[in-house]
Amino acid sequence: MKFEELLQLLNGEPLFSSSLLLAGNISPNLIQKQLSRWVAKGKLIQLRRSLYALSDPYLKTELHPFLIANMLKKASYISMQSALAHYNMIPEYVPVTTSVTTGRPEEINTEFGKYIFRHIKKNLFWGYTEIELVGRSKAFIATVEKALLDLIYLTPDSDNMDFIYELRLQNEEKININTLIEYSKKFGTPKMQRAVSLLIDTLKINKI
Repeated sequence: MKFEELLQLLNGEPLFSSSLLLAGNISPNLIQKQLSRWVAKGKLIQLRRSLYALSDPYLKTELHPFLIANMLKKASYISMQSALAHYNMIPEYVPVTTSVTTGRPEEINTEFGKYIFRHIKKNLFWGYTEIELVGRSKAFIATVEKALLDLIYLTPDSDNMDFIYELRLQNEEKININTLIEYSKKFGTPKMQRAVSLLIDTLKINKI
């Protein structure tokens, strides 16, 4: 396969899995050698095994970190501080993209930044939605309420007022209290009930 043929096949997509090139009677070894040559020539960037990104000047759309995170681990969605920053719920800039996954926890460093994956039980893998990014790209991200609850659940000793205040939540009108309560019950732990009770008290105080 020629590189121009790959660009036509991708049709503007910035990321792809090597499995895309294995349709038909094609030798996996030959495909891997070709991919390695393109990486060596700077036409492609390998993010991890079987996952590649086009390099400049072949990129037609911005390579969004949320898209990369979703592609690095299929069973994952953006959550915690990364999702809260996306919704402008916290004032801090978040340089690391954090996701939750039903797979093993992992930290992956790429040329496009650092990606953290926190493990969560399969019965807690819900509360996310698909959003549009730049171009035609889309990514799965937690809702505001689930991002908060994931953060509380995966942070030790988070069921206290000091932790809630340290979040420095803003734009609190984006939080649906009924959804927050409903979601928290699904976690089924006293810790989550205590934390959400404190969080709701804080939201009420801030509205006075």
